[in-house]
Amino acid sequence: QVQLVESGGGLVQPGGSLRLSCAASGIIFSSSDMRWYRQAPGKQLNLVATITRGGSTVYSDSVKDRFTISRDNAKNTVYLQMNNLTPEDTAVYYCYETNTKAWGQGTQVTVSS
Repeated sequence: QVQLVESGGGLVQPGGSLRLSCAASGIIFSSSDMRWYRQAPGKQLNLVATITRGGSTVYSDSVKDRFTISRDNAKNTVYLQMNNLTPEDTAVYYCYETNTKAWGQGTQVTVSS
């Protein structure tokens, strides 16, 4: 009964911000490494950010210094704070848990003026 439920996507203007959330159930969240991926139209799925069970973070070069991945173990939720968004950030964003290989349903982020 592993489930990852994403929320927070939407339409935002360039330079704007969004915070994505992914609520997890059916896993031992505190022991889970979590990832955010994204897939732009017609593009490959790309890893955006990782946060380990210990709280260490890794970012792709394209989002480094703009995005922040975090987790709240009390809420079984991983977040992706996205700042200074550009049209190149437009994609469906997915959360992923590495042990169970579970995926969220995806949430659309559209950055457009």
